[in-house]
Amino acid sequence: MKTLTLTLVAFSTLTQLAHSHYIFEYLTANGQKGAAYQNIRKNTNNNSPVTSLSSNDLRCNVGGLTGGSTGTVAVAAGSSVTFTADTAVYHQGPVSFYMTKVADAASADGSTDWFKIKEIGPSFSGGQAKWDMSLSYSVSIPSCLPAGDYLLRIEQLGIHNPGSPPQFYVSCAQLKVTGGGSANPSPTVKIPGHVKSTDPGYTANIYQPSFTSYTVPGPKVWTC
Repeated sequence: MKTLTLTLVAFSTLTQLAHSHYIFEYLTANGQKGAAYQNIRKNTNNNSPVTSLSSNDLRCNVGGLTGGSTGTVAVAAGSSVTFTADTAVYHQGPVSFYMTKVADAASADGSTDWFKIKEIGPSFSGGQAKWDMSLSYSVSIPSCLPAGDYLLRIEQLGIHNPGSPPQFYVSCAQLKVTGGGSANPSPTVKIPGHVKSTDPGYTANIYQPSFTSYTVPGPKVWTC
């Protein structure tokens, strides 16, 4: 009995470790929160982050290079959507939102050009940084964005462990944008390639007394 109990405890511990990180599973669009992975591509890496700057998994996470059974939700340009994780973010780091226009959201592999539409960095007060570590993050679809299919990507970059590779927590939603305009978003980037190993926001040591400012890695935010 003692051996069985120890085995069960060990199995429970391993299970908790395998699922010890947060992942963005839910999308709220048109005022309705979908089921897990209803409109977000499924992450198959057991909640582990992506840490390689050269990996295609940086686009939509492991298992996310195609849509599989993920549905595409229609949203109006100018409306707001929200990503929600299974548990609140607890590693310090910035949050960014990217989009890429594609021919078909369900089959796109994310190799097209991406542009950033929002970023959330820290605020500083009294020499201390305060990060937005929340359960949910919202973003507005640019009102001038041309109609069509898009992937919408959230990226939370954990930089809590200086000396070790920063951790990318990413998910992609499949959208069909309606209405909109005829704008041409810029600058655009490829993913991987949007973040460099020399970017100060990637290499920052958040525990140093000199950490009094911060630049979110990646391109500048595009606005209408």
